[in-house]
Amino acid sequence: MNDETILLAHGSGSRLSHELIEKNFLPPLDNPLLAKLDDSAVFDLIGRLAFTTDSYVVNPIFFPGGDIGKLAICGTVNDLAMSGAKPLYLSLSFIIEEGLTLSELTKIVKSIKAAAEEAEVKIVTGDTKVVNRGGADKLFINTSGIGIIPDGIDISGANAIVGDKIILSGTIGDHGIAVMSQREGLKFSVPVQSDCAPLNKLVSQMLEASSQIHCLRDPTRGGLATTLNEFARQSNVGIRVEETKIPVHDGVRAACELLGFDPLYVANEGKLIAIVAPHDAEKVLTKMKRNHYGTDASIIGEVTNEHKGKVVMKTRLGASRIVDMLSGELLPRIC
Repeated sequence: MNDETILLAHGSGSRLSHELIEKNFLPPLDNPLLAKLDDSAVFDLIGRLAFTTDSYVVNPIFFPGGDIGKLAICGTVNDLAMSGAKPLYLSLSFIIEEGLTLSELTKIVKSIKAAAEEAEVKIVTGDTKVVNRGGADKLFINTSGIGIIPDGIDISGANAIVGDKIILSGTIGDHGIAVMSQREGLKFSVPVQSDCAPLNKLVSQMLEASSQIHCLRDPTRGGLATTLNEFARQSNVGIRVEETKIPVHDGVRAACELLGFDPLYVANEGKLIAIVAPHDAEKVLTKMKRNHYGTDASIIGEVTNEHKGKVVMKTRLGASRIVDMLSGELLPRIC
């Protein structure tokens, strides 16, 4: 028996299953709720709740700036934060392909621990399954998360109002290009790293500055362009942005030019878009810039009553073009 790789027996409920949990998962993720090892975590909550679930199938599982474990925690935390919630508790389920090395699993669990500690969330329940070689491409992770929404917060993609300002928290396309470059073995003169990060504390600081944040979303698959289109359609408004106001790292821009991609459609995992009442936009922006995940934040456009349901961008040349929603999969297996 090879104790350096995951075997089918690790998912059988046998002694190996218990050893995997007790040696590889419990020590780094330990907390009173998880330590009970009951079938459900039991806890008390008061107020309005936010609940989300997600699955992560990124290929490769390690990439510049992160890995599938960090991605799973940050992605789930961010989905809760985009409703204005304070993330509290997460579930974490692993579907492991037979043959994954224990050293790889250990590295991922350590990354999960670090991301959860930064976000100040607890992993309180989970599950582990092992499938035959070829059945899961090393590792898939499924998560769910629960958070509490403070009183007076009403954030939704359907809440944009004409005149609102649109704020982007930083550069776009970093995650998608980082994963693609690792997958294809591409190297660029300016290194590109994933922006994978938990944004809940940034959102909390933004809400301290204003209760008039109408929409929040992290532009993951489909990128900035698709998320702006979602807002336009959900709120039945027009959105106008300026290309010169949208920050893009030199490495990402060069990679997109080489590969024929538009950075507007490339995935992000540590950025957010906020639609804010005009009189509070500068206050929110100032607060964002004081957080290290918002130092490159900028107001990139506004909500209009023209071309409802559509996004229009003023280009660097001064012309205007429609920015449509992504119609297919630009970069598969990116999260």
